[in-house]
Amino acid sequence: MGYRWPSGARLALSIVVNVEEGAEFNIVDGDRGPEPVDELGITLKKPVRNFGNESNYAYGINEGAPRVLGLLARHGVPATFTAAAVALERAPQVASAIMQGGHEVCAHGYRWAHQLGMSEEQEREFIRKATTSIERTTGVRPVGWLSRYLHTSETRRLLSEDGYLYHMDDYSRDEPFLDRSLAKPMVVLPYALDSNDMKMWNAPSLTPRAWCEYAIDTFDWLLKESESRPRMMSLGVHLRIIGRPGRIGALEAFLRHVRDRGDQKVWIARRCDIAKHFTEHSLA
Repeated sequence: MGYRWPSGARLALSIVVNVEEGAEFNIVDGDRGPEPVDELGITLKKPVRNFGNESNYAYGINEGAPRVLGLLARHGVPATFTAAAVALERAPQVASAIMQGGHEVCAHGYRWAHQLGMSEEQEREFIRKATTSIERTTGVRPVGWLSRYLHTSETRRLLSEDGYLYHMDDYSRDEPFLDRSLAKPMVVLPYALDSNDMKMWNAPSLTPRAWCEYAIDTFDWLLKESESRPRMMSLGVHLRIIGRPGRIGALEAFLRHVRDRGDQKVWIARRCDIAKHFTEHSLA
């Protein structure tokens, strides 16, 4: 094994907060239809505004963001905020609070839109617009990228050419790895879908307590595996989902469990720090 986590830690824990609110599909922004991702599961195929869903997303900015940021601050947890650039443009107060909290902003596209179907030039411009926008809004150039799931076969190469340090569009491992197929090798920090709070939208029968239990089981198992090899866990949440008063307690319960069980064995870190450490210390 060519690397170890800092200070003798065995497990690297990455809390990922998605900021998409305000960057979702909307005919006002020239899209062909409204955002199809709706907590009620109502998909409108006609080109009309879904005012109800728009307000549901706005909740993430108005109520979810302060709640999530406050919780992270109380527990002293550094996080990576994967943000669609337009979402931060439209909510500069959230961008400011993220940076003041010492968190990282990772690029989650310019708009919250799929890259699949873009030509190489369109995708290159999409990446550059997101990079420029986030740097202008936060004062810091993003070094990581997460697509809205559907991306192209050239995404990682384009990110590498544009100077990005790491890429998140991978679900294949519980540890970082280096993609050496590129002219300039790139760190891949795998993400996780199974523990994502989006499951509480997609599967309404999944209660916050059940989600928390699953996250804790994931953490405990990886911590046990880390006795013999470095491990990494990702936990993804959304402002408009986990930021609800009936759900935020589940995230707090998970963080308390980590503190109670982790001791010095767990490194809770921003993804940029994980990627930098892995780059500097891996012999892979």
